[in-house]
Amino acid sequence: MSRIGLKPIEIPNGVTVTKEGNTVTVKGPKGELTRTLHDEMVIDIQEKEVIVSRPSEQKEHRSLHGTTRSLIQNMIQGVTNGFERRLELVGVGYRANKQGQKLVLNVGYSHPVEFDPEKGIEIDVPENTKVVVKGIDKERVGELAANIRAVRPPEPYKGKGIRYEGEYVRRKEGKTGK
Repeated sequence: MSRIGLKPIEIPNGVTVTKEGNTVTVKGPKGELTRTLHDEMVIDIQEKEVIVSRPSEQKEHRSLHGTTRSLIQNMIQGVTNGFERRLELVGVGYRANKQGQKLVLNVGYSHPVEFDPEKGIEIDVPENTKVVVKGIDKERVGELAANIRAVRPPEPYKGKGIRYEGEYVRRKEGKTGK
């Protein structure tokens, strides 16, 4: 039994949720998100809550139940509060800065690496070793943060690289001579 799927989703003030077929649209103070969900899942929109239920106990329906509810919950949370991922650059000479909307990373390569954020996503650089990716779509924010991290993932010997804030990098001992 899906415990997540059984919980109703509360709709906060200022947010409207509409459904047309299997497409759910959520409008809120920060913007609007639209997502097409699995057409067999039953989505019931009431005045102040959304209830997701499944048509049967088949394995596919059980696995989609909690996922569908979480996707709608993330849409509602995104248009009210938004999402953010924080990254930090660790290494001598590693730095980030913004040029207009672009993020420019100097992380030990012979050239700077540039990122152009897509529409709806904002990149901030509060310090030259910290990057904040913000937006209303949780998937797109996480994907851009993962792509930035993939430029120079943290290495286990010195711990240099781009990591998520608070990420633990397991360190290894280097080679030892006789």
